[in-house]
This record gives sequence, structure tokens and C-alpha cells, in this order.
Amino acid sequence: MEKIGVIGCGLMGSGIAANLLKNDFTVYVFDINKEAVEKLAKEGAIAVEQPKYMAGEVDAVILSLPTPELVKKTVADDDAGIIHFMRQGTTILDMSTNDVEVTRNLYQLGEEKEIEFFDCPLSGGPTGAANGTLTVMIGGKEEAFPAILPILQAIGEHIEYVGESGAGQTAKLCHNMVVGGVITLLSEAFVTGEKAGVSKETLASILQKGSAQTRAMDIFGVNILKENFSELKFSLANMTKDILLYRNLSETSKVPALASQSAIQLFQMANYQGKGNHDAAAVYELFAGTEGQTPCPSKGVKNSTK
Repeated sequence: MEKIGVIGCGLMGSGIAANLLKNDFTVYVFDINKEAVEKLAKEGAIAVEQPKYMAGEVDAVILSLPTPELVKKTVADDDAGIIHFMRQGTTILDMSTNDVEVTRNLYQLGEEKEIEFFDCPLSGGPTGAANGTLTVMIGGKEEAFPAILPILQAIGEHIEYVGESGAGQTAKLCHNMVVGGVITLLSEAFVTGEKAGVSKETLASILQKGSAQTRAMDIFGVNILKENFSELKFSLANMTKDILLYRNLSETSKVPALASQSAIQLFQMANYQGKGNHDAAAVYELFAGTEGQTPCPSKGVKNSTK
């Protein structure tokens, strides 16, 4: 596979495209953000006006899109869906965080069109995308997996084949639910500690030396300690979307979301309060601003869709 299309050139997609270029792939790019496309074009990418214009030219298409609805429309729209323009034997790599059911439906459509569809969600954030050090979780046909390895190795450091279609997304949604839960626990514990007389900086140092050590502290805790949430590691809106997808998965799997529900509601509340464009750690402000009162996230929270 030498010609790769990238649809979605935001913080993640732009890093993916740039690393593919560094590894001598021919890269076609599309995004509604023309500045992002122009920047990649200056680095050697080929810009297209619509996704369908790259679909027939490439060996594989990478999707890096914000919602399941947009992934579904980009792939399967009756008029402009890329799957209707791609050649048999080509591949779609969905590196978005997507709904498991939507993923499996697109995989089945790919089977009918003789096009491979892999779910390849990522962990590592914009820094990992820029440095080519992402963790990639793959779901799809195992016998077709070796053919996509050169692409994955150009963008990632830790590549995990998880299982059949949807397995990669399942792993990613569980991963992000744990991260979201840890962020809320850190936030509550820091505010509790400070009100009891121990600074959050001291607590953070102790946590990272004890059994409570967590990478989420290294990534998101920095913003909590600074109480500055403008530096995005991962947006609160995207975290809210992902953990709501996790809730859908837990409901489909008939697992009661007893431990995760409070974290889900807190992120919904923070998103509803207009913190969606801030870093996910901004959920901390719900605790810091309550003056000892327990947040009541179930009031006034708008439910998000998948």
C-alpha cells in the first residue's frame, strides 16, 4: 500500500498525515478546515475538494473524524460515501473513536463491497500523533491485518491487534471510560485534600509514588495543578462523547454502569456548562467551585447522542 488518503486533518489527523509523508507514502488529504489542508499540502500532501475524489486513487483511507454520524456518512452516504468509489481489495482504517455497532455495520458493508474495514482507534493524543508514537487498537479480519502493518508502524509505537470487528473500539471506549473516571476521582480528591489542609501538589507527588500512581495524572493532572484548562490534551467534549459511547456499549452488553455513572454525569454537566472546548481535566472546576457542596449532575444535563 503506497497511496493513503486521510479524511479529517485536525490535531490527530494532521499528525498522522505528516508521519505518513515522512515515511514516503503518497498522501491525499481532505478536511473542511482549508488551513489544515493547505499546511499539509505544503509538506507534500495532495489536497482534494471532496473525499470521493481520493477514494478511487488510494490503496487505503484513514478516517480521523469527531463523531460516529460523520464516520457513517463519510463511508456510506448514498451519493458521496467513499465506499462506493473505492476499488475492490482496498482498505478503510477508521482511527476515529466510534460506536461499536456502527463499526460492525460498516465492516459488513465493506465485506459486501470486498473492501476491508478495520477499526483502529488511537491513544496518545496530539503529541503522540505528531511524534508517531501512538498506541493503536485494531479490530477486523486477522488474516488481512499484516497488509496494514506498514501504515500503522508509520504512525504508532504500540500496535495491538485486539480481535474481530468492533474489538478495537471496545478496547478504546473502556480505556477512555477508565481515564475519565480517574480524572473525576483526582479532581474530587484534590479538592478534598486542600480543604482538609494538604495541597494538591503534595497529594499529586504522593499519589505518583504510591499504589495510586496513574498515567492520567502525568497527562491531565498537570492542568489540574495549574488550574489552567486551555492547553488541550483531549477536549472535554470529546471525552464526554466517548464515555457516552461507553455507556451505550455497557447497556448493549447488559452490564450495569454502577461505577461509571457518576463520572459520565459529571462530564455531561461540565459540557453543558460550556467547558466542552477546554481540556477534559476542566471537570475539576465542578468540584473546586462547589465550596464543599456535592455536585448534582443529574439536574439540567442534556443527554448527548451517540
